[in-house]
Amino acid sequence: MEAGKTAFPRRRAAAERNRDKILDAAREAFADPVPDISMAEIARRAGVGMATLYRNFPGRQELLEALYADEVDQICAAATIEPGQTPASALIAWLRLQIAFIPHKRLIISELLEHTDRDGITSHRGRAIEAGRPLLAAAQKSGQIRDDLTLEQIFDLIVAIAKVNESPDYLQPLFETAFDGLHRTTT
Repeated sequence: MEAGKTAFPRRRAAAERNRDKILDAAREAFADPVPDISMAEIARRAGVGMATLYRNFPGRQELLEALYADEVDQICAAATIEPGQTPASALIAWLRLQIAFIPHKRLIISELLEHTDRDGITSHRGRAIEAGRPLLAAAQKSGQIRDDLTLEQIFDLIVAIAKVNESPDYLQPLFETAFDGLHRTTT
């Protein structure tokens, strides 16, 4: 198993496809502003029966946990500097990916907090921070990003902006302003 990746049992190919379809449908459903998405609606959107849904996820909490872990796994895997990218542009691109998950995470996290303790969510945040540390370190070492900020502080800034109860169009300039503030200014 890859380090830092959430462990789930191995499955047959068809079962894995069903699980992926359920997660995709759930991700889309939880991005909708409609509260109280039912498990039956998720099964319908995924094109699977209720038995398949409950075989994969015995309850709503397990589905939410798997969905959140899957999104964090994707964020962790994306914490790389691609050829031709500057360290600062790689960091900002990775942070933008974090922001792209916000519409999905909002409902997922609020529901998870109703049914679980904060430790599980905090451990996923810790995994994402550990995955992103090399990006921030490289960007700071290159002199492109301020060296007086930690990744925890940057995440807290993103969370603070995300808590503003407005549309993505309203929030986007706030995020861009925050990203502009990460760059080292020359005097």
